[in-house]
Amino acid sequence: MVSEAAKNYINKKSFSKTFRGYLKNPLSLFLAALLIIGALITFFVLLYLIIYILIKGVPYLTPELFELTYNTENVSMFPALINTITMTLLSLLIAAPLGIFTAAYLVEYAKRGNKFVEIIRITAETLSGIPSIVYGLFGMLFFVTALGWGYSILAGAFTLGIMILPLIIRSTEEALKAVPDLYREASFGLGAGRMRTVFRIVIPAAIPGILAGIILSIGRVVGETAALIYTAGTAAVVPEGVMNSGRTLSVHMYALSSEGLYTNQAYATAVVLLIIVLVINWVSAFVAKKLAKV
Repeated sequence: MVSEAAKNYINKKSFSKTFRGYLKNPLSLFLAALLIIGALITFFVLLYLIIYILIKGVPYLTPELFELTYNTENVSMFPALINTITMTLLSLLIAAPLGIFTAAYLVEYAKRGNKFVEIIRITAETLSGIPSIVYGLFGMLFFVTALGWGYSILAGAFTLGIMILPLIIRSTEEALKAVPDLYREASFGLGAGRMRTVFRIVIPAAIPGILAGIILSIGRVVGETAALIYTAGTAAVVPEGVMNSGRTLSVHMYALSSEGLYTNQAYATAVVLLIIVLVINWVSAFVAKKLAKV
């Protein structure tokens, strides 16, 4: 085994060699400096936002904010919390299977150079760049008005499902492409068919990458406001069913801040929203590592 001193010597020697290489090539040094500056700016902006939200919101996290029913005295976020969980689960239930199966078809079944596949990829990339307000207007015109669902959790979930579908497709597609062809060849060599190979070998091996896309999708669902105002509505209640209106935490926070009377409670809601996102990311990363080891 290599001693700790030897490892440090090797690392210092490698760093020194890399630094001398940068000095010989000013462009490489400039690009490396830009990379480091960008990383530091991103880190400190995130750190500032977290600290700012915690300082503004934590003092106002009172028990009244978690009462079962909402009124103008307690401005409880509990109904919005329940609606957020419901909206996230419904959106993933709609988008995740469709996105994963679409990506599996594009990578494993469709012929390379297929025009239909290129159209799907271009469409997915285009949809991922459309502003959320446009999705909200589409959901209002189609799900709320044309289908007659009204302002409801189901209309909001379908709208968000369409919104996150391109993200799940692209991330799953890249994860499947990253699986070595040796896995497929070994499975075919043992007599397994294409479907068994895809669902027993390829997709399990790509689970960490697929989960990464789902994590990003959850973050977008939890933080979405514009699309839900036009589809799910802003009712501050726990709906009796998916055909009733209800606001999520992000919509609740927007409503409180826009009224101008409950700004402190809006910051407290932002703290809860931040904690939920961090917990989801941590749990998903933990699960991905466990699955990768398996």
